[in-house]
Amino acid sequence: MRGTTKRTYSYWFYAPAGVVYGIFFILPTVISFYFAFTRWDLFESHWIGLDNFRQFFSEQSLRSSLRNTLVYAVTTSGLKVVLGMMLAVLLTSSIRLKAILRALTFFPVLVSTVAVGITFSVLLQPDFGIINTVLAKVGITGPDWLGNPTTALLSVAAVDVWKGVGLATVIYIAGILSIPRDYYEAVEMDGGGGWTQFRNVTLPLARPATFTVILLSFIGGLRSFDLIWTMTGGGPGFASDTIASVIYKQYQAGFYGLSTAGNVVLFVLVSIIIFPLSRYFNSREVDL
Repeated sequence: MRGTTKRTYSYWFYAPAGVVYGIFFILPTVISFYFAFTRWDLFESHWIGLDNFRQFFSEQSLRSSLRNTLVYAVTTSGLKVVLGMMLAVLLTSSIRLKAILRALTFFPVLVSTVAVGITFSVLLQPDFGIINTVLAKVGITGPDWLGNPTTALLSVAAVDVWKGVGLATVIYIAGILSIPRDYYEAVEMDGGGGWTQFRNVTLPLARPATFTVILLSFIGGLRSFDLIWTMTGGGPGFASDTIASVIYKQYQAGFYGLSTAGNVVLFVLVSIIIFPLSRYFNSREVDL
């Protein structure tokens, strides 16, 4: 009887969270899938089958936006992993003003993405931007960071890394602080220095934190829109367009069913990439 009561209590305990998740996540997702097969506006909808998907995949900028999305996601997530680990190692060492430096590192995460985009759009101006002005002082002619197709996407990615590396650092700090001190003391007793401790203790035992940073950063990179739209609007031309910005342009043009189909495509793309990656990382954590 006691076992039955415990099992019933567990189901009821999960019920409120399940209801909230169903209403705010599962239901809108199902409705989006339905409207992706329709031509709709605020008042009516008409079933048109796969026409929205055919039109979406025939978009001129889709191929370049898909490439840009993958480049952006890989670049930002890779840099956040490397820089986040480096900063976390520094900020868990015995340096002075450690608390202040941690706060400064995390501060950009708290700033509005739109505000960051507008600020860096001014800083990266080719004629009067502070960055090119500083470069000119040392005899370097800075490019048109956001107006050059070669540098536009990477410039936005660099700003994304600046804004998001603080979260990666916090995750790494938590992972490093959870490593028992005994492991480091054992390496010291064997005559190992700081690099040996990092390579043989910190790097392998912080692997769960690395997996978390990769997944969160990669998902954010695949879905990135607000910073790109604020800084470049997807330009110049289609040079910094991502799938999310293409979807938004379709919505602006009044093609609501087409933009909904694009959202479904983006959802499927993220799922295809993230679920196998997550399963692989989980299996690797079991091996630790």
